[in-house]
Amino acid sequence: CFCILLALKKTGLLMSDPRLHDCFRQMRKSTRDSSGVVMVDQKLFRRCVGNNVILLTQAFRKKFIIPDFEEFILHIDRIYDLAQREEGGQVADYIPQLAKFSPDLWGVSLCTIDGQRHSVGDTKVPFCLQSCVKPLGYAMAVHELGTERVHQFVGKEPSGLRFNKLSLDEEDKPHNPMVNAGAIVISSLIKVKSKGFSIVMDFLKSMAGNEYLGFSNATFQSEKETGDRNYAIGYYLKEKKCFPSNSDMIAALDFYFQLCSIEVTCESGSVIAATLANGGICPITGERVLSAEAVRNTLSLMHSCGMYDFSGQFAFHVGLPAKSGVSGAVLLVVPNVMGMMCWSPPLDRTGNSVRGIHFCQNLVSNFNFHNYDNLRHFTKKNDPRRVYDDLVRNKSVVNLMFAAYSGDVGALRRFALSAVNMEQRDYDSRTALHIAAAEGHVEAVIFLTEVCKVNPNVKDRWGNTPLDDAMQFSHSAVVSVLEEYQRVYSDIDSQSDTEEQKATMETLKSVV
Repeated sequence: CFCILLALKKTGLLMSDPRLHDCFRQMRKSTRDSSGVVMVDQKLFRRCVGNNVILLTQAFRKKFIIPDFEEFILHIDRIYDLAQREEGGQVADYIPQLAKFSPDLWGVSLCTIDGQRHSVGDTKVPFCLQSCVKPLGYAMAVHELGTERVHQFVGKEPSGLRFNKLSLDEEDKPHNPMVNAGAIVISSLIKVKSKGFSIVMDFLKSMAGNEYLGFSNATFQSEKETGDRNYAIGYYLKEKKCFPSNSDMIAALDFYFQLCSIEVTCESGSVIAATLANGGICPITGERVLSAEAVRNTLSLMHSCGMYDFSGQFAFHVGLPAKSGVSGAVLLVVPNVMGMMCWSPPLDRTGNSVRGIHFCQNLVSNFNFHNYDNLRHFTKKNDPRRVYDDLVRNKSVVNLMFAAYSGDVGALRRFALSAVNMEQRDYDSRTALHIAAAEGHVEAVIFLTEVCKVNPNVKDRWGNTPLDDAMQFSHSAVVSVLEEYQRVYSDIDSQSDTEEQKATMETLKSVV
């Protein structure tokens, strides 16, 4: 049984996963009924996993969205450690409940669309959602009322202004649901529809897979006492007739303050984000919580308006839907892959978590999660969704080497355009450049050097470089090409990362 649990942990599944409840119950029952070491035979194993055979088969065969989860979380932990070193920012102090948090608190949790989980740092400490609740309230409103009804009262455009400005668009509507004015109007719509805060809590509890969801009454009371700006916004909205006809402005503001005071942990928040990443279906329960329409609209607005005055910068550098809050939370969604919750109280001047922003930027620097990194011929980032097993890798090496042996420049160009590593080696540690040089294929050598810019100094198992092979077989034209390339390669190799990326862009353009 212990071996099974260890193997499951490596795939990213937790013992607390509700989908595995029956499996673990059967295991505990078998252990309880037996004395000493429990040997799991085929019959007992089938009885334990019978209701979870599809899930476990996917896990053990690496069919989840992140196949090599162990390798992936090593990178996540490293990015977490780098962000932890960031010491700038100030903890929000406009209410005492926010100011009490230590600036040293820092946690990150993730949940993939298959329910793979990982947490590092202070991920069990409850904190208020604050503005992170805005996209969730909007999603609930669209799910219940539909897009057309909701956008009769609120727009879809970034405002270009501070999130708490008294400002409306040219149609006298709040610019979008992510600014305070828009969120207050959305709260009035939900209030009219749901008739009670408990219904919203149940809704969010479903998004969180029935994991931790709380409420801070102290925060709620403080929000009301210090909410002069929001009351001003509320009266401005009332003057402009922005609320539904049967709504109460004061009740809507109270409801908005309640929503902002809902508590989560990084762990439960990551499941909420994963539900958005999974098209509205909670990954760990399989329950459809949101309509596809609500999820699409919500992610679109998070992408364009979710990070306060930093939204444009975040969309440019990170390219993922996200929402931040003054509690230090960053709700991040990688569509069709995973959801993440980062939390660290110190904020930058735009009101975003310093460590949270740093983590998100480093995440996208390491993995091709940016919305436009799917143009993967233009990036060397890792893609944790791809399976790099030995069979695939060996087949790639054989095909590449055969193309070099044949002097087939067309095939080499196709490999380069498919993001194949043109420097990978065979069992003799020989590269495609070794093979092409030994066979005297000048055009193939020119393509590998001038276009792919492979390393000419790689030595095979006998200590020979591609130039050595060309000289050994008396291919004088190849020797000339390689000697010239070796003279300039050291300069290429010493370029900065930025220059390398520019060179890669130019390289791939020349390939096309």
